[in-house]
Amino acid sequence: MSARADTLAGPVAALRKQSLSGEDLIARGVLLAVMLFLVLFLLAPMASIFVRAVQDNDGNFVGFTHFADYLGNPALLNAAWNSVWVASSVVLISVPLAFTFAYALTRSCAPFKGTFRLIALIPLLAPSLLSAIAFIQWFGNQGVLKPLLEALGLSTIYGAPGIILSEVYNTFPHALMILLTALSLADGRLYEAADSFGTSTVRKFFTITLPSCKYGLISASTVVFTYVISDFGAPKVIGGNFNVLSLDVFKQVVGQQHFGRGAVVGLLLLLPSIASFLIDSRVRRKLRAQLSARSVPYTAKPQRGFDALMTGYCALVCTLLLAVVGMAIWTSFIKLWPYDLSLSLHHYEFALLDGDLASAYTNSLKMALCVAFFGSLTVFIGAYLTEKTRGLEVIRPLMHLLAMLSMAVPGLVLGLGYIMFFNHPNNPLNFLYSTMTILVLSVIVHYYTSSHLTAVTALKQIDNEFEAVSASLKVPFYKTFFRVTLPVCLPAVLEIARYYFVVSMATLSGVVFLYSPDTILAAVAIMNLDEAGDIGPAAALASLTVLTSVVVCLLYALATRVLLRKTQAWRNVARH
Repeated sequence: MSARADTLAGPVAALRKQSLSGEDLIARGVLLAVMLFLVLFLLAPMASIFVRAVQDNDGNFVGFTHFADYLGNPALLNAAWNSVWVASSVVLISVPLAFTFAYALTRSCAPFKGTFRLIALIPLLAPSLLSAIAFIQWFGNQGVLKPLLEALGLSTIYGAPGIILSEVYNTFPHALMILLTALSLADGRLYEAADSFGTSTVRKFFTITLPSCKYGLISASTVVFTYVISDFGAPKVIGGNFNVLSLDVFKQVVGQQHFGRGAVVGLLLLLPSIASFLIDSRVRRKLRAQLSARSVPYTAKPQRGFDALMTGYCALVCTLLLAVVGMAIWTSFIKLWPYDLSLSLHHYEFALLDGDLASAYTNSLKMALCVAFFGSLTVFIGAYLTEKTRGLEVIRPLMHLLAMLSMAVPGLVLGLGYIMFFNHPNNPLNFLYSTMTILVLSVIVHYYTSSHLTAVTALKQIDNEFEAVSASLKVPFYKTFFRVTLPVCLPAVLEIARYYFVVSMATLSGVVFLYSPDTILAAVAIMNLDEAGDIGPAAALASLTVLTSVVVCLLYALATRVLLRKTQAWRNVARH
């Protein structure tokens, strides 16, 4: 046997060497290209912010002068404090609301759960400015419920109260998705054991439910905190004179052309995001040990009183969420708020037929389609080569790290980095600046992490033996990719494409520094309209954005059903 093994060792080694010189080199080259893409469009812009923070506008080294100026300015420090306490307030409101909603969906037998869940996710489809516009219409100086605001002891909605309300609306679905996952991972055996000992419902909640989903609560809190502290849309529309870091970046760069101080503020915005990223990464590692092979899924039991209470809570939350969207839609049909409340399509005609607004909407549509196609393609190929290629023990972990880092960079900071990196005259990639291409690339990078995790999760479900068998049969890896991997993972690819489209239509923070008159987007146009006092057209354009995302989601559901019927038939065969 040993002699035979020695005899075969030579040909096997030759085959390995041959494979490495052919297909493996192609695979590694493509993986390195994806890594280079992330280095150029993620790391390099971030490095430019660090460099610009110690330079003046002429490029001369000034050390920590900008940091000293910032830290010595009480107004700027106040903006940092405002960002922190407002973000903390939103966490304390949004996360408990989302947890109770998720608890109702997973631990009760309330009816209409599917409908409640769909309504709760509507804010994901809307620009962050939509909620701010709606709350102004509800509680502003001429708002419908202005007396109610005064009865609560608040003189105005502008400032911190409006920002907090808007951000609670915007972050609710983000926290809900995380907490739904956390609560759905419960081990039913623990509850059965507690019932056998006669444990009260309250004690089960505090000794089983909360400890089992504590990591989900931490993760939801970090996501909400990071979102709020880096969001630009809501503070811009409803913030009034209340200054926060995201607004300060915009003022320093766009208003005063003070790039050095803007870089300092960008670095300050980066600190809480990095801290949240590190906490979330630690939480994700610990989540893997929540369920064992012997775990039993938890099944809710009917309880008339509890189910009625949970149904009422979900109905109330969904009513409030729909009231926000409904107000924006109603405003889009009103001729002139609050003087002429007759309904008209004038604002939609203005948004769709006016040259600037119509181009803004079509630009957003074009960008979203490009991001959905090229983003899902880039992410899935990168994830596939990271998970399924042989060798490259050093490069693959680096690729995964780069893919995860985009989560720690707020969109506003990424856009600031793009200005400083791509607008530099000595940069050979300078030609990309002020083009649709750079908008597409920035959005792909900004939302890369979530898409990468979706792709990796799908790929881990496929046994690596497929690639091993293909290699032994001398089938090129790309044929295995197109014939086996891609069809099996098609649901995940479609999900990534839909996600990219929806966030592209709604994003503002990541592109507010990068658009040009020819590439202005719908979210930017909404901001400009609101700033000019054109609430009706702004609401109409925001409503069109939501409607477009809803239509795409419906088409996604239809396409998924049709395509999966053809490509996923093996699943039905496997069940039988």
